[in-house]
Amino acid sequence: MPTAQLETALQDATLTITQEIRVKAPIEVTFDAVLEQVGPSNTNINGNPMPLKLEAWPGGRWFRDLDDNNGHFWGHVQAIKSPTLLELTGPLFMSAPVANNIQYRLSEEDGETVIHFRHTGFGLFPEGVKENIHTGWSYVAGEIRKRAESSRA
Repeated sequence: MPTAQLETALQDATLTITQEIRVKAPIEVTFDAVLEQVGPSNTNINGNPMPLKLEAWPGGRWFRDLDDNNGHFWGHVQAIKSPTLLELTGPLFMSAPVANNIQYRLSEEDGETVIHFRHTGFGLFPEGVKENIHTGWSYVAGEIRKRAESSRA
């Protein structure tokens, strides 16, 4: 395979998204907001409820429970260190041969909590996913910020 084709194939098969989210709330409150938003209070970009189960311990499952043993596996908790780290790994919302890693790293800076978010993935991404995923993660970040800042009040 010529070098240009190989580089294009690798670009098509990889994904990296990074965000810095500043939250005007204590780190513990913000970490709880992350767990709540990616778990039971998850909503889609239209604001419709899409609750997920998040077993917040190493190896814990992250999945959508549709009752009666139906659902969709999103991943596992790869690492958790409250209130500074939540790391998830798995296929996420994609029914495709992909591997993803999600990291929420929290720190305190100038009286705020700073979330360093990173999503890296590798695999055969379904058509349209890479083009729309930034919007989805930005929505989730905004919901985490709102949840933490309103909990602080």
